[in-house]
Amino acid sequence: MIQRDQKPPQKKASEKTREVSPKPNPDELIQFDSSLRPKTFADYIGQKDLKRNLKVFLEAAKKREESLEHTLFYGPPGLGKTTLANVLANELGVNLRITSGPALEKAGDLAAILTNLGEGDLLFIDEIHRLRVVVEEVLYSAMEDFAIDLVLGKGPSAKTMRLSIPKFTLVGATTKYSGLSSPLRDRFGSTFRLNFYENSEIEKILERSAKILKIKIDDESCKKLATCTRATPRIANRLLRRMRDFAEINHAGTINLKVVEESLRDLGIDELGLDAHDLRILETLIKKFGGGPVGLNTLAAATSEEESTIEDVVEPFLLQLGFLNRTPRGRVATESAWRHLGLNFKG
Repeated sequence: MIQRDQKPPQKKASEKTREVSPKPNPDELIQFDSSLRPKTFADYIGQKDLKRNLKVFLEAAKKREESLEHTLFYGPPGLGKTTLANVLANELGVNLRITSGPALEKAGDLAAILTNLGEGDLLFIDEIHRLRVVVEEVLYSAMEDFAIDLVLGKGPSAKTMRLSIPKFTLVGATTKYSGLSSPLRDRFGSTFRLNFYENSEIEKILERSAKILKIKIDDESCKKLATCTRATPRIANRLLRRMRDFAEINHAGTINLKVVEESLRDLGIDELGLDAHDLRILETLIKKFGGGPVGLNTLAAATSEEESTIEDVVEPFLLQLGFLNRTPRGRVATESAWRHLGLNFKG
């Protein structure tokens, strides 16, 4: 059984309109995630090395009849961290409790969740790097000793009481590995990085999702669409649903190559999966600052974007494409980025 302890975070208007944003929209979490999420390792596509090692650790824990070691997943958003937590819970046959760092405002919020867990249950904390210090300190003893220390009363008469909790597995997820404190990182038994997907893997994800959603799409269209998904499953599933909308209204319900090309053009997405937001970052970097180097705060101010949006959402894929370099002096656009914008490189 899966329980959520907070509503999906509300997105800003500018983020809601981005079809290639790797962050989830609230409607996706409610309507589509449960139906499209793989439930087992057999259904989970991609991340082969991670999956192979995780299966070994899981089987070893089951053989010893112990809880799985606390596990941390990190990497860009939309690559399957929450899905892996669901898979782990299903493979172990235990309950999954889902919450997030920002939702745990007080130590009591975490204590309430921990005391209601069952033996062997999984607690998934998304955006774990955003935990408040007072909450994180409660988590230390919970992870190590399966106990929480409660302070009763105030002032000189305050007393500390240790409360035992069931043995559980914490599964943390973060897009900012460096944002975790060393004491918290050290308490995870296993740490895995999720990488961007190969086009062939995205094609398989699109084919699987199309079958579940009963969407007709041919192989050629699937390959074309896969190249525009920023190597991210969440974006792949979102664009597939957009293609379905265009196909149902304009093309008798079947997704073919013409539908994909016309729909992507209407959505403002180019052949690499870049949209107007991405191109504005590159154009600003090249046209205003000569390709860089330029500091993140200056780039954010020049494009009216938040630094965290550029760093967490835009930059990872631009780095993956080889369009951007991070240097000690700031961001630098590569020759490939100049060429993509149709500009002559000025090194």
